[in-house]
Amino acid sequence: MFKFLNLQPEVFGIDINDLSLRIVKLKKKQKGFALVSFNEIEMKPGVVKEGVIQDQQALVEIIKLACNTVKGKKLNTRYVILSLPEEKSFSQVIQMPNMTYEELKLAVLFEAENYIPLAIDKVYLDFQIIDTREEDSSHLHLLINVMPKSIVDSYVSCFKKAGLIPYILELESQAIVRALIKNRGSDSSLIFIDLGGSNTNFIIFSGNSIRFTSSIPISSQQLTSAIAESFNINFDKAETLKTKYGLAGKKENYNIKAITAPVLHDLTTQIKKYINFYKGHVSHEYFSSSGKIEKIILCGGGANLRNLPEFLSDELKIPVELGDPLINIISKKKNGEDIMPRERALSFTTALGLALRGTRNESEI
Repeated sequence: MFKFLNLQPEVFGIDINDLSLRIVKLKKKQKGFALVSFNEIEMKPGVVKEGVIQDQQALVEIIKLACNTVKGKKLNTRYVILSLPEEKSFSQVIQMPNMTYEELKLAVLFEAENYIPLAIDKVYLDFQIIDTREEDSSHLHLLINVMPKSIVDSYVSCFKKAGLIPYILELESQAIVRALIKNRGSDSSLIFIDLGGSNTNFIIFSGNSIRFTSSIPISSQQLTSAIAESFNINFDKAETLKTKYGLAGKKENYNIKAITAPVLHDLTTQIKKYINFYKGHVSHEYFSSSGKIEKIILCGGGANLRNLPEFLSDELKIPVELGDPLINIISKKKNGEDIMPRERALSFTTALGLALRGTRNESEI
């Protein structure tokens, strides 16, 4: 989490990925947080590629358009909390001697050089103290987040050119976890899988903190492309078939499950690899958790694929369920109608998590 101001203004969230931009603004209510503004703009391929901005002017215009055409109330603020691409970040849990926060700010810079694959003067670094609930208080456990300055500076530049003021910049994984966990806390060991249009984010959460993240180069678009190629149809038609039949097996001469099997097999192989890596290292990191994963929570637009939770649960032998990005949000209007159906909210998970951060005090994450 990279702060650029010491103010506490009214803030909204913007999530950017390779294919879309999403906006969410929340308002704090007595019984929770209400969704007051949102928007979604699709982007042409090439504006952002693998988290790197390729066409700054095009992105500036997309940001302006998205802000000027929000659904609900006008934004009426220039302050924004925005997501940084997970695939360009580096996160690591490290151990440090017990010291004050001010001392840590200096010491972490030197210690981090032993872990990060980039020169320390080429990155922005932020850290969070992890509560391990251990009796031994001689050491602290920190989650460090690192992002190349070139990436951060390019996003800040675009938002400033669009007339906005970057208030907080945050990794996607932090926003995702915040959106999907009730009231900011859980002692469970969980995996969050954000299946997006251009990549998949893999997050291990344990002991009330993120422990491990990775970006997997597998996406829901790959599933659609496999269907389009198999039936020699266009992408939109393939997307319709994927949505209609999901992984339910052969239906009306369409066996979507068999066609998408290679991509899904690759996904499950990657997930197993990271789970095994985590289990092999958890005992050496002084965590309070045993390392046992209790369940996997899916989010992102690709999570709407019918029967995907059941498929992954069978393959991974771990309970899998769809996340609820509205778990911290007042999700219904006074007339009982849903403000945003959960199937659509899954695509807004990161943006909702960012907006939640924007409604909280400086001391809260």
